[in-house]
Amino acid sequence: MSLAATVAEKANLIWAIADKLTGAFKPHQYGEVILPLTVIRRFDSVLEPTKPAVLAAFKEHEDTPLLDAALRAATGGLSFYNTSPFTFTRLLDAPAGLVPNFRAYCDAFSPNVRRILDKFKPFWPHLATMAEKDILYLVLKEYTTSKADLHPDKVSNLEMGYIFEELIRRFSEAHNEDAGQHYTPREVIELMVNLLFAHDDAAPADGNATTTIYDPACGTGGMLSVAEEHIHKRNSRAGLILCGQELNDETFAVCQADMLIKGNEADFIKNGNTLSDDRFFGQTFDYILSNPPFGREWKNEKAAVEAEAARADGRFFAGLPSISDSQMLFLQTAVAHLKPTGRAAIIQNGSPLFTGDAGSGPSEIRRHILENDYLDAIIALPNDIFYNTGIATYIWLLCKSKPAARRGRVQLINAADLYEKRRKSLGNKRNDIPPAAIEEICRLYTDFAESPRSKIFDVADFGYTKITIERPADPAAADPASASADADATPAAADAPKKRGRKPGKRKADAARRDTENVPLRENIEDYFAREVLPFAPDAWIDHSKSKVGYEIPFTRYFYQYTPPRPAAELAVEIHDLELRLADSLAALFAEER
Repeated sequence: MSLAATVAEKANLIWAIADKLTGAFKPHQYGEVILPLTVIRRFDSVLEPTKPAVLAAFKEHEDTPLLDAALRAATGGLSFYNTSPFTFTRLLDAPAGLVPNFRAYCDAFSPNVRRILDKFKPFWPHLATMAEKDILYLVLKEYTTSKADLHPDKVSNLEMGYIFEELIRRFSEAHNEDAGQHYTPREVIELMVNLLFAHDDAAPADGNATTTIYDPACGTGGMLSVAEEHIHKRNSRAGLILCGQELNDETFAVCQADMLIKGNEADFIKNGNTLSDDRFFGQTFDYILSNPPFGREWKNEKAAVEAEAARADGRFFAGLPSISDSQMLFLQTAVAHLKPTGRAAIIQNGSPLFTGDAGSGPSEIRRHILENDYLDAIIALPNDIFYNTGIATYIWLLCKSKPAARRGRVQLINAADLYEKRRKSLGNKRNDIPPAAIEEICRLYTDFAESPRSKIFDVADFGYTKITIERPADPAAADPASASADADATPAAADAPKKRGRKPGKRKADAARRDTENVPLRENIEDYFAREVLPFAPDAWIDHSKSKVGYEIPFTRYFYQYTPPRPAAELAVEIHDLELRLADSLAALFAEER
């Protein structure tokens, strides 16, 4: 059975179990019951074959310092265990004591699993409701059928990750929650991972060397899992450390459970707010992938973020974005946590490309990234590929040590038309990025050549100096001979009093006539001023004290293709034909009325 078929079958089966909750729970509560039960069933399926050995080890080493090590060894080397004589199947043998037995069974998990289960806070009150409504036995029984066997021999770790994410997406969509907050389409993750490892020097090392991967908004761990799978396909002996931080308790718990079962270090997945409580502060990573939330305000984190921005060793010293959108804070988090030889891929919507005037927080963030030559490429993705938004989205590729040919340069790739329509929409997701499109995008990136879909720029091409143009309060009093002089270096002729009451000194500017110009960094400001301003305002001058450098990336402008209007004669013929058809329709209508 194919990967997609297995995931669909298991997800459909578990989704159908939620039907047993009808009447006892409201639809928005279904996920609070089914997700933790699925996690527990996964642990149960993994541990069931070694249950006799674990019980024997528990009996032999109980109350000794060797107990934990002996129990782990009895599982065949897993980092978790359960010392209860019950399994999901054996729980059903005693229906009368199902609730206390189930609680005892959950309490018998190793401490690392119990900490995960504690994150499913609503589940434990729901357990009592299920018993009261006489549905607990029915629900658990559904999980013990052969189709619900979640042992890794039947459902791989990769498939289980897909199933968890599919369930979260379905439960979120069922009651109009933001599914996309926790779920990134797999083809998007695969594209990001392929781009990160597109260069020959990106292959992880063998042996004792470890490759570190980090996601500051990791959700259920989908990006980490796909990156892990990709690396192990390239090098099965590569040592990996997967790290992430997640705010939502339930998705954090799913991610930690997935890591435990795969044999990864679950403690490297942290629970908490990345913006206000960076649990990996000061650490750097080889690879970073993330799809942080779009348009999420950071008002609650304002004090902590501003305090960190004031520190030279903080993530946010370059600048702060609008309080209404935190995604550029995650962009700076990726930059701060990237090793000098590392690579990052982070999804952003269109606003980080251009919002904010020169000197503003967003412009200063772009300036820091561009002037330090951290931005490698930006890829425009097709619209309608995410579940919760149809807006334009982009992958930012960051690299602190670019290959020689790419240094000082930035590649923009327009992949907006590389998609295929879905047969059936899922929320806002109407399009998919097929494997052939992923291959084409990666080819464009590695070719690093100009084409209709690929443009290459020097870093300075995105910069400009915003200059302030002043004009005198009384144009008639201005001295044309000194109109282009700097306000701080006005010639003596212009300083001479020409009107009663005016004192010598700087020319007096009229704020109502003030204007600004954005001068490309590559241009000489005085030459630009002489060419673009003085012919139209000979009395103007530049107030250099107000000049500011800004950066923006007008992505769509670079790929705009002019479509000439249709000839007037052609339009006239078309309009005439429409008029004739309309007249015929009206004549037929009135003829029918008569």
